[in-house]
Amino acid sequence: DAVYFIFFSIQKMTIHTVETGYFKLDGGAMFGVVPKSIWHKKYPSDSDNLCNFAMRCMLIEDGNRLVLVDTGMGNKQSDKFFSYYKPFGEYTLTKSLEKLGFTTKDITDVILTHLHFDHVGGAVLKHQEKYMPTFPNAVYWVDKSQWQWAVNPNPREKPSFLVENFMPILEAGQLKFVDLQKDYLSDFMPNIDLWQMNGHTQGQIIPIVHCCGEKIAFMGDLIPTSVHLKQAYVAGYDTRPLLSMQEKDIFLAKAFAENYTLFFEHDYYTHLAKLTKTEQGFSCENLDSI
Repeated sequence: DAVYFIFFSIQKMTIHTVETGYFKLDGGAMFGVVPKSIWHKKYPSDSDNLCNFAMRCMLIEDGNRLVLVDTGMGNKQSDKFFSYYKPFGEYTLTKSLEKLGFTTKDITDVILTHLHFDHVGGAVLKHQEKYMPTFPNAVYWVDKSQWQWAVNPNPREKPSFLVENFMPILEAGQLKFVDLQKDYLSDFMPNIDLWQMNGHTQGQIIPIVHCCGEKIAFMGDLIPTSVHLKQAYVAGYDTRPLLSMQEKDIFLAKAFAENYTLFFEHDYYTHLAKLTKTEQGFSCENLDSI
């Protein structure tokens, strides 16, 4: 019944896993041009072609900072909206934080990899018909180009950018932008670097956390599951699939060379992994802990 793992700890720095619940998506949409006859052997689906996916967040406890990466889907949308995604499980963001001994008031920073509803929905809550930030004392960080992309959405992504998920953060004065003019930003915070990836959506942030001599990469939607390590596995949701493939190749080469630990946000079956390399390309070795 454990709701989280603590897999790194050094002095005052600890990294926690925070489960926010699970949902279902169409396997064809998630695995793109790869035929079901191939992908379903690696990632099972039900009779409706729906697969189980996680909305797994990372919490970084470092000195007097408590940094949350992504927030899950939240619970404020309509029943009709949720019927499309069939959320399930007992986990919620606030319950998982409470199991760790924290409240929403303790969070000092929220890094939003991007503003699609399954990553940012928990960042805002609805109370008596009013929307407000879930974390009243936190600074919310988002890439500047992703913000511009979200407030002026293209037709393909418009259903994923819901203004009630992010405009209340701006209105509360808690929003700050990361302006990643270059692909990689070192020392964004102590022990946290940021990498910008633009294939899935413009200005997606991939945090790289340094702890105990290790580098832990929060994969977001760059590589949503361990199955997506293969180059051809690019989600149908990606706005620039060829760029996604190129970014994935660049990332995996660096991750393998520097022995990253991969933290999968959406993989229902695999939480942490280390890369291995074969003649067929990259695969991974699942880890229960480090």
